[in-house]
Amino acid sequence: MKTMFKTPRPSPAPTEERTPRVRFTGLSAGYPGRPVLHQLDAHIPALAVTALVGPNGSGKSTLLGVLAGVIRPTAGAVHHAGDRSPAFVPQRGAVGDALPLTVRQTVEMGRWGDRGPWRRPTRRDHALVDTALERLGIGHLAARQLGELSGGQRQRALIAQGLTQESDLLLLDEPTTGLDPEAREQIAALLTELVTDGVTVVQATHDLGAARSADACLLLREGRLAARGRPERVITTETLTQIWQPA
Repeated sequence: MKTMFKTPRPSPAPTEERTPRVRFTGLSAGYPGRPVLHQLDAHIPALAVTALVGPNGSGKSTLLGVLAGVIRPTAGAVHHAGDRSPAFVPQRGAVGDALPLTVRQTVEMGRWGDRGPWRRPTRRDHALVDTALERLGIGHLAARQLGELSGGQRQRALIAQGLTQESDLLLLDEPTTGLDPEAREQIAALLTELVTDGVTVVQATHDLGAARSADACLLLREGRLAARGRPERVITTETLTQIWQPA
């Protein structure tokens, strides 16, 4: 039986030497009448944190959607090396505060992919949810309404929902936006721990601090790949000046 949290592994090889968890070639994607991504060629290294960086409208969220399988490419190919579907954690704002959901119910939704929304949770489902709640340090909040939580607590609940999907690929859309510095540091430490446990993490982010602490970066501009590689090579004053200037 699969476990959600794997035995810690030895120190991984440098990012450049790791086997790709995802590879995409000639990738284009978008929405009806609005192309967004144009001919992307890159890979996501396994057992690493990869940051997708770029201005608003550069295609970060669209690329996450393609990796998650919720947006179909219009051209090119995406190859996954893993045998589990990715776990996708949307922006906090995508989950409405008006929904009368407790933290536990929110996390339990991560099990719907395996059992559907109408079947009663099994003993194993309950165990996975309990483990995720404790791992994220929010077990004591299980009975609270999601809308009552602070930004950092709510983000932890959504990540816990992702972990219950037992995927080795976790996709996060702006996981630290709107959080205070302490909460951002806690999320960054958690992502590092998850990689140690055998999870590949991809996060779209505007937080350059989070991007600089990642193992690899993909820098997007207007739906095209502007740079890729180690953060110190990608996130430079010169590159950022060029990217955030009008075309």
